[in-house]
Amino acid sequence: MTESMLSLVGVGKNFKEVEALTHVDLEITSGQVIGLVGGNGAGKTTLLRLMAGVMEPTKGSVLFKGERVSSMRSKLGVVPESTGLYSRLTAWENIRYHSRIYGIDDQVAWNRVSHFAKQLDLTESLSRHTKGFSRGMRQKTALLRALAHGPDILLLDEPTAGLDVTSARTVRKLVGQLRDEGGTVIYSTHHLAEAEQVCDRIVIVHNGTIRADGSPQELLDLTHKDTLEEAYVALTSDKARLRTEDDTKESKLAKWWRIFLTGKTPDSEGVEEDE
Repeated sequence: MTESMLSLVGVGKNFKEVEALTHVDLEITSGQVIGLVGGNGAGKTTLLRLMAGVMEPTKGSVLFKGERVSSMRSKLGVVPESTGLYSRLTAWENIRYHSRIYGIDDQVAWNRVSHFAKQLDLTESLSRHTKGFSRGMRQKTALLRALAHGPDILLLDEPTAGLDVTSARTVRKLVGQLRDEGGTVIYSTHHLAEAEQVCDRIVIVHNGTIRADGSPQELLDLTHKDTLEEAYVALTSDKARLRTEDDTKESKLAKWWRIFLTGKTPDSEGVEEDE
């Protein structure tokens, strides 16, 4: 029997008069890759922030194994769309800095990072400063950083956005391996084809609500459609709302996660934002 990892019960989130999420119920179990799929303004980023514990719900509860997720952030690994690496540090120094925040011994972190770095073809670059890294190399470094402390759940926000075909394929392959090893991954993406390829279960988010939750085949059966694209259109046929104030002013999970862990803002000296 799979273990319940993360529970969202009756969750709602308001930003002033805007209701970003409305009565969200989700149960995340171990050993799955769960895709969050939705357009801009759908509520995916807000949902990820709640899952990461960097934001509290206006209504309902977000629990990690029965405890408030905000008090269990050491059990989570987060890879935001904007990696926020410190450009003056090497890849390994960036990773070590974050693993020390979690109280992880350097040797333990190194052993874990070395294991995954081989699969990401990044071993020889760990000693290089990240200032000259390509987008793909930055994304791989951020993934290693999130894995260094051995999280129970990995949250990925558009992990392959802007990557070349080879790098994107490598990231997807590693996600599959993590699942096969019993890991739990929450995979936010705009791309249905990628979600179908990577995810065991797809959660469609639209206008702040969960429109569907199931395997790709279950979504096809639910809508009586032949493709996931047709199923998605049928489930989100109402007009998408305008982007909320939260989406436009605070659009990066990276900013929230960095502030939550270190108290540093995205403009802190030495932090390199993705192009």
